[in-house]
Amino acid sequence: MAVGGQDRSNPFRRTTGAARPSHPRHPGPAGDHVITVLRAGPLTTVQDLGRPGWAHLGVPRSGALDMPALRLANRFVGNPDDAAGLETTLLGCTLRFASAALVAVTGAVADVDVNGRPVERLRGYQLFEVPAGGIVDVKRATRGVRSYLAVAGGITVEPVLGSRSTDTLSGLGPDRLTDGAVLPVGTVTGAPIVGEPARVTGELVLGLRLGPRDDWFDRTGLFGTPYEISPLSNRIGTRLAGTALTRAKAGELPSEGVVLGAVQVPADGQPIIFLADHPTTGGYPVIGVVGDVTPLAQARPGTTVRFRELD
Repeated sequence: MAVGGQDRSNPFRRTTGAARPSHPRHPGPAGDHVITVLRAGPLTTVQDLGRPGWAHLGVPRSGALDMPALRLANRFVGNPDDAAGLETTLLGCTLRFASAALVAVTGAVADVDVNGRPVERLRGYQLFEVPAGGIVDVKRATRGVRSYLAVAGGITVEPVLGSRSTDTLSGLGPDRLTDGAVLPVGTVTGAPIVGEPARVTGELVLGLRLGPRDDWFDRTGLFGTPYEISPLSNRIGTRLAGTALTRAKAGELPSEGVVLGAVQVPADGQPIIFLADHPTTGGYPVIGVVGDVTPLAQARPGTTVRFRELD
C-alpha cells in the first residue's frame, strides 16, 4: 500500500505525479541580467527559505537544506534572507554571468574559480565580483556536501505558492538545473552585510524528542549506539545504517502526518530522518523528531550520527 504517494517498501520513491505549474521551467528573460548554466553538476537546484504552511495540501516546506548558509550568502551580497540562490551537491556547477555581479559562496568547503583564477576563501566563504561575461566554477566539495551561491539581486525564477524553491518530491518550482538553462537575476536592492560564516561539522550529535510512537520500539540502542549516513540519502531524507531498532509492538499504522526532522522507522529498523522535501504523511511509525536538521545538509555518506534525548 502506498503511503503519502510513496511505495511503502521504498519511502523515497514517488509513485504519484504532482500537478505541474504552467510557467516555463527555465525562464529565459530578455536583457543582460541572466546566468547561463554551463555545467549543472549532479544536483543543482534553485532554493530559498521554502514554502511553509501548505502541509495540509500535501506540499512539503522544501527550501535550502542548510538555511543558515543560504541566509549568510544572501547577506554577503545585500539580498534579503529569503532571496533565491543555488544549492549545489558535491561536484558544484559552472555558470556564465551576462553582466557584472557580486557573488557569495557558502556552505560546503569548495574551491571557486572566476575565469580560471582561484578565489580566496575567507573564514569559510568566498565573496567576489564577476565581470560581464565572466565564468564562475564552483568545484568539488572537499568538506561537506552542499554549497550555496547567492548573486546580488537574487535568482528571480517564477515563484510557486510563494516560493522559488525546487521541490524534488512534489515537482513544484523550477526543475533541477540542466546544462544550458538560463536563470534571471533581479535588481540589486541592498548593501552587503558582513556576518559569521556557516560551519561544517564532523561527527553529528542530534537532539531527539521522543514520540509520538516511541512506545512501539525497544529504544535500548537508539541513544547508546552510533549510526552512519547511508549513500541512499537525498533532499527528502537522510537514511541511517546501524543497529536496527526492534519493534515492541506489532501491527500497522494508518497514514499520519509527519514533520521536518521526523525519524521514521521502516520495516528494516533503520531510521530515516525527514528533510526539507519530506512527504507530509507516512505509514511507518515515527520514534521521535530531531530538533535541528541543519547539520545534515553538509553531512556526507559515512558520517557518524548519534542521538541525544531532548526534554
